[in-house]
Amino acid sequence: MNGDWSMFGRTLVIIGLILVVLGLILVYLPKIPFLGRLPGDIYIKRDGFVFYFPVTTSILVSLLLTLIFYIFRR
Repeated sequence: MNGDWSMFGRTLVIIGLILVVLGLILVYLPKIPFLGRLPGDIYIKRDGFVFYFPVTTSILVSLLLTLIFYIFRR
């Protein structure tokens, strides 16, 4: 029974750290000047209509998260 609580505690600490990192990313993300305006991001602005799809930014963030999860998995 004692081992179960220890594992539960570690899981809560990891979830807490992930939430802190996510919060920091959300706070400082708008201050990164190039993110969201990379070549390949689709931005269409017409009268009364704006469409934005960050293709290149999504690929870059996906690669970065893949690298981070690969490092933590080892």
